[in-house]
Amino acid sequence: MQRRSAFRNYVEYALARLILASLAWTPLGVARRLAGFYAALLDRAVPRLRRIALRNLELAFAELTAAERNRIIDGVFASIGRLLVALARFPRLNRNNIGRWIRYEGFEHFEEGLRRGKGVLFATAHLGNWELSAFAHGLMAAPMHIVVRPLDNPKLDALLERLRTLAGNRVIAKKDFARGILRALANNEAVGILIDQNTSLEEGAFVDFFGLPACSNLGFAKIAARSQATVIPGFALWNEDEGRYVLRFYPPVAMSGDPVADTQRLQKIVEQIIRAYPDQWLWIHRRWRTRPPGEAPLYE
Repeated sequence: MQRRSAFRNYVEYALARLILASLAWTPLGVARRLAGFYAALLDRAVPRLRRIALRNLELAFAELTAAERNRIIDGVFASIGRLLVALARFPRLNRNNIGRWIRYEGFEHFEEGLRRGKGVLFATAHLGNWELSAFAHGLMAAPMHIVVRPLDNPKLDALLERLRTLAGNRVIAKKDFARGILRALANNEAVGILIDQNTSLEEGAFVDFFGLPACSNLGFAKIAARSQATVIPGFALWNEDEGRYVLRFYPPVAMSGDPVADTQRLQKIVEQIIRAYPDQWLWIHRRWRTRPPGEAPLYE
């Protein structure tokens, strides 16, 4: 892997700080328009993102027209803009004002999981506002642990970690996640893990996702079986009528102990929620990049 220059890291960091400051300190309506502009700029500056999204939508929703797919992608970039506004305002969010940004649905599932005493594993995805969901839970309920992959830029990674932990949440690095997750669950704490990304053949197995084999990490299912934690799908979904997010906890998912079958069950739940909110999922990720041996690549 090519070494990143210190100059590039600094420029990216400075740009991120400028964007976040502009979204944090302008009136909310202005910030939302600015975020929409930034997201649209990203769309135009990095055209491969829309190409990837279009290819993904061709694979997942073959019945849609090109115009319909592009409208979904427009919504994806709008969703990214909303996420940026919330992220920029994390330092100003607290227990008194968080309700203006998000509310719970299905909180009883989390409470029941805690009563079981084995910890709670949140199965979540790059859907809606995954950053706000963990942050808000830390304020409204109790601090939790989040599993993340460190960014390539260490300055940006440190900035993002500072924001993520303002609500008391703790970060578990993905490179050493199993030990940290098991320790948290043994203490009857909650851990959130994003389960919707492509993984390598060494770490995953192929399960059905939108009718195609998608390589999915088996680590979540293995940890769930070993810890006997309560597994709860949870997503912060934008509600246009309310002008805020709904942090929705779905009923617990029973784990069989078969990591492939359990991973398939979870991926099907994620798929169902994406189908209901297609313009809030991060279609710009190459979800079907890893292919079964002998199959041709699905992306250019």
